[in-house]
Amino acid sequence: MESYPKFHNEVGVPIVRIGCRELKCIGDKPPQDHPHIYLKIGDASEIVCPYCSTLFRFDPILAHVHEQEIEVIEGDPKLASESQVH
Repeated sequence: MESYPKFHNEVGVPIVRIGCRELKCIGDKPPQDHPHIYLKIGDASEIVCPYCSTLFRFDPILAHVHEQEIEVIEGDPKLASESQVH
């Protein structure tokens, strides 16, 4: 299986902007994580995780980010969502 960037939403913000079209959502950080689910945005601009209801919105400005695990840090202007992102 391919390696996808892994995202969590520990704070529970409704929208997380991302720079990839395929990802793994884990919900919260372990041990409170939900089943790890692979999501593929494809040609759409966003996708909702069926477990935690986080809306992942593709942002081409962030497409240069190529880390194996990405933790969105609160207050980081490069990775901020419309709400405060953690």
